[in-house]
Amino acid sequence: MNNNFLITIIGPTAIGKTALSITLAQHFGCDIISCDSRQFFKEMKIGTAVPNEQELKEANHHFIQHKSIFESYNVGDFEREALLKLDELFKKNNIQIMVGGSGLYVDAILKGFDDFPDIQPSIREEIKTEYESKGLDFLQEKLKELDPIYFEKLSSENPQTLQNPQRMMRFAEVCMGTGKPYSSFLNQKKNKRNFTPIIIGLEADREIMYERINQRVDLMLLERLVEEAKKLYPNKQLNALQTVGYRELFDYFDGKTSLEYAVEEIKKNTRHFAKRQLTWFKRTENVNWFDFEDDRSKIIQRIANLISNEP
Repeated sequence: MNNNFLITIIGPTAIGKTALSITLAQHFGCDIISCDSRQFFKEMKIGTAVPNEQELKEANHHFIQHKSIFESYNVGDFEREALLKLDELFKKNNIQIMVGGSGLYVDAILKGFDDFPDIQPSIREEIKTEYESKGLDFLQEKLKELDPIYFEKLSSENPQTLQNPQRMMRFAEVCMGTGKPYSSFLNQKKNKRNFTPIIIGLEADREIMYERINQRVDLMLLERLVEEAKKLYPNKQLNALQTVGYRELFDYFDGKTSLEYAVEEIKKNTRHFAKRQLTWFKRTENVNWFDFEDDRSKIIQRIANLISNEP
């Protein structure tokens, strides 16, 4: 056990994680680390549902709109920066809060990643060029050829990863750059952390969750999401903008769809995204799950018991 505690709030989008994190930050007198990878970028405010001005005033937040879409920023960068920030915050209060729906980024802080060798930039560029000319099928076939065991594992346990070009290019570059399977570098070390995690999960019945998502999208439209996406449209090729809420509107601007269709696609794709989030988080160990409407005092009491090591 460690005397520092990181209360980590997870759950699907639009479930109420931000509101709960602020309540807990005020109760414990601590700060909030955001690990929502969509909220890092300052140009993407409405479509990523960043905390509003009032919410930002109610608690100190970190890693909210601190980067530009034109900057390179990945999960490894976030891991390094967030751990340094937590070291600083724990000196003031041994309880801190982390909140977000990006499972990979949550895992980066709680567990860390395996060590991989440096890959020559020329190999990375070669793979990127091949992907741009041959598409995602090329990357999938390359992983299947170079690391069939990992390919089968993803196919059965995490098939959405096979549809992620950035992740697939990373798998290919490691295999080609080292001459070894990507999976050979996994689970080789244990990353030490100077805190004990307390994981709080929020969930709801599926129909309620989907209705909350639909309402959030409608609210984003009232807050001028279309106008925000229009400003970002000239840079639609950037990696940061390959996300739900923007891609669908870019298709509308391209004349491929109507606005009405684009909005329905945003709602549908956000619902699919929430389902994938839940699938990821349900595999996380030692989560204390609560209904999103549960009384906050119940959650606070559970956290207090865990901190004091009571059942």
